[in-house]
Amino acid sequence: MSNRLLFIVLSFFCATSITVAQTGSSHVNPEDREVDMDNPTMIPKAKVARAIVDGDSVLFMEMSNVYVYPSIELKTDKQRKAYNRLVYNVKKVLPIAKEAHDIIIETYEYLQTLPDKRARDEHMKRVEKDIYEKYKPRMKKLTFSQGKLLIKLINRECNSTSFDLVNAFMGPIRAGFWQAFAWTFGASLKKGYDPKSTDRLTERVVLMVEAGQL
Repeated sequence: MSNRLLFIVLSFFCATSITVAQTGSSHVNPEDREVDMDNPTMIPKAKVARAIVDGDSVLFMEMSNVYVYPSIELKTDKQRKAYNRLVYNVKKVLPIAKEAHDIIIETYEYLQTLPDKRARDEHMKRVEKDIYEKYKPRMKKLTFSQGKLLIKLINRECNSTSFDLVNAFMGPIRAGFWQAFAWTFGASLKKGYDPKSTDRLTERVVLMVEAGQL
């Protein structure tokens, strides 16, 4: 990934992360995993539960959604390659976007335990420095197109624009700084993910990857 996009992506993690969890030697980061185009990336979810129906105990199972779409018309070799590249990139970076979602929940809960705004601000300053040191080598392993996709998928997972996330956790001054920085390189932290229009095909791939269909 180019340095320009790298620092924009890192801004998301600075805004959403409090710590990077220590992991065992068996842990493999999503960006280091081999992408298997022939098998699902995520395991479908299944939950077995029990309900009382007319006085009887009945077992039932909740499963992940199954998505059925009409076939995509890929008329040229260029279109086929573009679609396969999209699937590959989603399978590569979607787990990272979900990691960011988990971290933002963790961050919010932790910040609520700090006594005042000063303590929260001081903590976030330390976090910003720490995240650059720990996430920069990870993000450099992504390609430019994977970095751009990761920005969009973080917007999708967190249900908020990146500008709003930075503003909420780091304040309007830092949010303004990162927005100006992104704008310099032709990006915008205020631009959201649009699953019904410009990101419709991406959303289709994401849903099928989440469901274990891709």
